[in-house]
Amino acid sequence: MAAAADTSEASAAGLALAEANINWERLDKTRFHAIGAILFTAQQGVLHPTAVVKTRLQVAEGGLAHMSGFAVFRRILRSDGISGVFRGFGTSAVGALPGRVLALTSLEISKEMTFKYSERFDMSEASKIAVANGVGGLVSSICSCAYFVPLDVICQRLMVQGLPGMATYRGPFDVINKVVRMEGIRGLYRGFGITMLTQSPASALWWSAYGGAQHAIWRSLGYGNDSPTKPSQSELVAVQATAGTIAGACSSIITTPIDTIKTRLQVMDNYGSGRPSVMKTTRLLLDEDGWRGFYRGFGPRFLNMSLWGTSMIVTYELIKRLSVKPE
Repeated sequence: MAAAADTSEASAAGLALAEANINWERLDKTRFHAIGAILFTAQQGVLHPTAVVKTRLQVAEGGLAHMSGFAVFRRILRSDGISGVFRGFGTSAVGALPGRVLALTSLEISKEMTFKYSERFDMSEASKIAVANGVGGLVSSICSCAYFVPLDVICQRLMVQGLPGMATYRGPFDVINKVVRMEGIRGLYRGFGITMLTQSPASALWWSAYGGAQHAIWRSLGYGNDSPTKPSQSELVAVQATAGTIAGACSSIITTPIDTIKTRLQVMDNYGSGRPSVMKTTRLLLDEDGWRGFYRGFGPRFLNMSLWGTSMIVTYELIKRLSVKPE
């Protein structure tokens, strides 16, 4: 998320928008994390139903696997009511708070340290920002995976309980108890390896698409490095939001197969003998539905990532503007 701000700030600098650059030192950290907790939890709540639908489609068998996202959404509403499309939200929202602080802080601090270190090298400003964002994103990704993979395992199991062949739980602590009892602590880290191996290139794809889309939009609007006028704040937000939507859509097309494998690996137990693995999960998915099985839940995930890209950019920029220390 912080990389979002830095990427947008780098683009803004080329458009004579240096005043949009709000670095870590200018932020009131307490206000930043408090406002971020409120706004990002609200954003998470709006998008949570799409995550529930996507997860159910990815792990379902039989007729449900071939239903549309809207059909699955209506089915959940009929059987479980509103609470059904928000299964796992409480655990996800509360559990994400310390992880979000960890991710944002590690990203911003490592980014600033790298940027200061790069000043001793003969590099352009754009290159320094790119290197700093890359290192910051890597550090944040490692920290995030260590924290969020167990949270994903817990939340996804809560989302799919009630489906045929799925266990039922009395809450998040019951999930932890049953998983640890059956598999030990490593059971909470199902999918950790594939998450680590795919998160970095997926993030690179997202930001590449975002940067290209933003550049193309600015050019189409007549703004350039030598433009005599500056975009307004509303134009800046609109362009960032549009570019975020495009980036989320592009990324979802490429990364959905990996996400499907990861989700099934984290929640399914019917593998017979032996510990679940990426290869076993892939073969099971191919046996069930062929290659199109890798795109189960694509519609909801496409919507989720597109909306996430838009809301994340707008929300993060707003949080930073609201958290600037008084001069």
